[in-house]
Amino acid sequence: MPQQQPEQQAPPVQRLRVRYAKRGRLRFTSHRDFSRAFERAVFRARVPMAYSSGFNPHPRISYAGAAPTGSASEAEYLELALAEVVVPADVHAMLDEALPPGLDVIEVVESPGGSLADLLEGSRWRIDLAADRGTTVGAVARFLDAEEALVERMTKKGMREFDARGAVVSLVVLPADDAPEGRTSIEVVLRHGTPAVRPDDVLRGLASVASLEAGESPLMTRLAQGPLTDSGDIGDPLAVRT
Repeated sequence: MPQQQPEQQAPPVQRLRVRYAKRGRLRFTSHRDFSRAFERAVFRARVPMAYSSGFNPHPRISYAGAAPTGSASEAEYLELALAEVVVPADVHAMLDEALPPGLDVIEVVESPGGSLADLLEGSRWRIDLAADRGTTVGAVARFLDAEEALVERMTKKGMREFDARGAVVSLVVLPADDAPEGRTSIEVVLRHGTPAVRPDDVLRGLASVASLEAGESPLMTRLAQGPLTDSGDIGDPLAVRT
């Protein structure tokens, strides 16, 4: 008896890029849990997805640059491959209706082609600390003056030491009026690389270089993610046309 061949799916006819946010308690959603929730939302919304070929077809969704579990984000991105041509605004509305509050779609645009992941060169983060502002200002200055700030983090390959300073494009303490009551806020632009330096790594670097104690439960929020500009800021990846 000849071996059964897997079903071959038709190629996508359209690709959409989606920017979404993780807010409130949903910041504790892991990437795996989010991907499951998003696939259920796509099914409920009846988005005409293209599927992979093989014995176990799955909707063609490409995730890029996911934020660490426990951090909020206003700039998460993914790409959908579709079997029919649709109006991006219609998909925006359908997904917003199907996703739980806290996982919020911000923008949906047609993909111009090329790699979305390659556009995500850096991120801008805000970190709210339970630390004295004057102490934080001094610690940030010492961190920026340091040649390196070695930190350790457990990875899939075990405990790894790396330099948190090298990935920092800019680091500033925000005005006191911009911080929540009882908190000090800093803003950091991080260059993406391998290993990826996260905002909690920067906090560990501030502790190791300048003995800054972040206090309990620092809130980390990704404000932007995209191409790094010549001025050291973060551009909009959905505005890039290839």
